[in-house]
Amino acid sequence: MVEYRNGKIYIDTLTLEAVVEKGFITSLKSKADGEEFITGVDINRDAALQLIYSDDKSSDISESKFGSIEYYQISDTCVDIRYENWNGNGIISVMEDLETGDLIIEPEAYSSRPGVRACRWNLKGIREDLELVVPLYQGMKLKMDDPIIRNKRWEWPKSWEAGLAILQGKESGFWVRTYDDRYRYKALKVGTNDEYNCLGFDTEAYGPIDNNLAAGGLAWRINVYKGDWTVPASVYRDWLWEAYDLAKEEAERAPWFNDVKMAITFCPGGSEMLDALAEKVDPNRVIIHFSNWRKYKYDSNYPTYVASKEGREFIKKAQQLGYHVMPHCNSMEVDPNHEVFNMLRDFQFRHIENKQLMGWFWDYINRRGGQYNPNANTQMYKHAEHLMMAKIHPGLKTWRHILGVNILRAVEDLSLDAIFIDITLNTMNLHNCLVENMTTTEAMKILIKHVANLGNKLTVGGEGLNEITMQGLSFAQAHLVGIRDADIDTMKRTGGCPLNAFLFGKLCKTFGYSGLSGRDEVSATAMEVDLSRGVLPTISVPDNPAEAVEFVRNPNKAVRKVFDLANS
Repeated sequence: MVEYRNGKIYIDTLTLEAVVEKGFITSLKSKADGEEFITGVDINRDAALQLIYSDDKSSDISESKFGSIEYYQISDTCVDIRYENWNGNGIISVMEDLETGDLIIEPEAYSSRPGVRACRWNLKGIREDLELVVPLYQGMKLKMDDPIIRNKRWEWPKSWEAGLAILQGKESGFWVRTYDDRYRYKALKVGTNDEYNCLGFDTEAYGPIDNNLAAGGLAWRINVYKGDWTVPASVYRDWLWEAYDLAKEEAERAPWFNDVKMAITFCPGGSEMLDALAEKVDPNRVIIHFSNWRKYKYDSNYPTYVASKEGREFIKKAQQLGYHVMPHCNSMEVDPNHEVFNMLRDFQFRHIENKQLMGWFWDYINRRGGQYNPNANTQMYKHAEHLMMAKIHPGLKTWRHILGVNILRAVEDLSLDAIFIDITLNTMNLHNCLVENMTTTEAMKILIKHVANLGNKLTVGGEGLNEITMQGLSFAQAHLVGIRDADIDTMKRTGGCPLNAFLFGKLCKTFGYSGLSGRDEVSATAMEVDLSRGVLPTISVPDNPAEAVEFVRNPNKAVRKVFDLANS
């Protein structure tokens, strides 16, 4: 039952009872025991429905400014709330899923003012003892007032890695998710400056947004549960497997996929280190992300993939010993001085709001990298010492072909059965969002599959992990919040929740990113936190070959634990 009476909508489903007023959920109770999860909502303070413009600027769609809110009983299981005011118009449909007991909120909003990026539905009054379990950085479980997440907007799928948010109590909770298999962009806003126990669920319009007037099209599903966060996460995982036919993907994983028990990240090479490591761990249990294998500097001259003499020798010896080696390539970045760049330059990423080019540079002298946004074409060909790279939209089939051909040459030359393609997490809504009718997110999935099908099929690793990239990747490098700032407290607070490993681990295993030597407290803490998130035990070995051998033969406490876990 979904029924409108006297200014309120009453919802009674298989699992919950709820009240909606002016678009806000003001009560959400478990039908099993009457437990209340929403309290103290001031329906006159803000708007449940908002339009979002650039820089997260919001515009309320409510009864203010000579506006009105009207209710329409559409059916026994649906009530529409219609909003009109000077800022714009909109509708929130409040519905029931008879089969699951879900309460469904489906918002849309529009305005005659162009530049609409998204519409937002706000969920307020979340009970203060509930913790937010959310797929950020492979899984976080935090109080909602934690500054790590508060008043931040997390975009899907780069940072909000799956379309769900779980509110966990001691032995129960509720959750919100969307069942979207059409790669539509969305975002999660956690708290505001004034309130922390609230969430905003954004449905984005595809770029370009300059003349866009409306946003909508996603339904947000709310339900209650008993137990811990794995209960709703299991439901979401089941939906993923059915929606994307992932049982087929499971069957295509390499026979050795489940044998891998540890990883080396950003391996610099050094054949002697391979012998030393083989004395500690069965090589068949080790995946090696090999970053220093080409005859060019790291992150230069993409997409040419030709092995150096040393790289070739390392790969050959590793294969002979039984290691699984993933030479480092790149999924979308091109050196502006490479011969293929002029074929591709019109399809560079442009930011959805400011329209600047989105690329990357690497400064070897100061060992730092960062975004670059040149607005003068000539600058892209200069400053080669900074290793500038342009991001090419993977929806362009010509790019996928060029990348595939170049990787295939290396695969055939070196007899590879695995490869690593960097920055697979970098898919987002853009000013030039659609290329060949595909978003960057859908196209990245196709690109990963294209690479996996090269030659006699490849096992593919990538950077970052979300609900789309996990479908084609077998191994994914996981970032850890706080490590770049040597912030031990932040790392510890964000550990202990292996949400993404739980959701995606049957298809893709994560391994650590960088700086995992265990030689100092920051590194050792990062290794422990990674393990608590379900990441494969991972080490970083020194660049100096002799030092790397000593590092492996006489491991410190953190590295010794990695070896022990790999052997267990």
